[in-house]
Amino acid sequence: MQAKSVNILGIETSCDETAAAVVGDGKIIKSSVIASQAKLHEKYGGVVPEIASRAHVEKIYPVISEAIQQANTSEDDIDAIAVANQPGLTVALVIGVTAAKTLAFMWSKPLIAINHLHAHLQSAVLGEKDLQLPAAALIVSGGHTSLYDYRSPLEPELLGSTIDDAAGEAFDKVANILRLSYPGGPSIEKAAEKGDPKAIQFPRSMLGPDSLDFSFSGIKTAVLYYCRGQDMKGQDKVGSMSEQEIADIAASFQTAVVDVLIKKTERAVERIGAKTVLFGGGVAANNELRSRLQTMCETAVPPKKLLVAPKRYCTDNAVMVASLGYYKYKAKLFADLSLEPKATG
Repeated sequence: MQAKSVNILGIETSCDETAAAVVGDGKIIKSSVIASQAKLHEKYGGVVPEIASRAHVEKIYPVISEAIQQANTSEDDIDAIAVANQPGLTVALVIGVTAAKTLAFMWSKPLIAINHLHAHLQSAVLGEKDLQLPAAALIVSGGHTSLYDYRSPLEPELLGSTIDDAAGEAFDKVANILRLSYPGGPSIEKAAEKGDPKAIQFPRSMLGPDSLDFSFSGIKTAVLYYCRGQDMKGQDKVGSMSEQEIADIAASFQTAVVDVLIKKTERAVERIGAKTVLFGGGVAANNELRSRLQTMCETAVPPKKLLVAPKRYCTDNAVMVASLGYYKYKAKLFADLSLEPKATG
């Protein structure tokens, strides 16, 4: 008789997606439900915490119910409940944490606290049967840009992180400057397809020869000055720019950001002697970045294996939460009902 899989219900509400999933043994995806709020925040050009929180309240119960139904399971088949409790918007995290604690209490199930960024790393290793360690892990999202020394799903060591604007945040803000649609990542990438990446030499902030931290506020400001003048008193030229000029700015900006991400990842690979590179987060859906990372890994001496999160699991989702929850379940790393959300982590 085949052994019953360990089923983890994952819950994710760290920003503007309400998500739930049931995953067996850390890799068997039995369901994945995501309610996106992109349309709610589009007119603001970014996530509005109060709007996000209200939408999570409205969607959390239907999303969890649908995930359980999709998985053709019941509370009796769920072994534990994993929830992202950090980092993120506190007013958003609290909805998922409250729901998870309530279900854990009602169903008498273990509660597992999940770091949202560590969960993104799981998206890159889903289904991988021969993971060669150590791995340099890059997470690029709207709120975070981070590098990790990954030797175990339970204890990734942070090597470097954002000191100001994250890469995804810079994409959103530059898209807003160029009057492109929200979210900024896809719209910048689409505009850049017709642009010349060498048209404008935007700055690449490396923060010193050994730094693994990231800073993208400078390039965002450089784009703003390019469009409105150094003193910000000039006329906004974007309205009178041709489609080609917009495309050139988008391509030049995107390439500058990718150059920094590639260089920092190369430094991390060399520092820890990585055999593998993991890549996840919302910006991991960017095709230029995926392609450049692949080239970097193929041309390294010796070559490295690149594991990239499938595009459907790049943005925030609960599959990654439930997957990491499995490994914490096996290690008996449980939380109690005093668990609270944390903005940082």
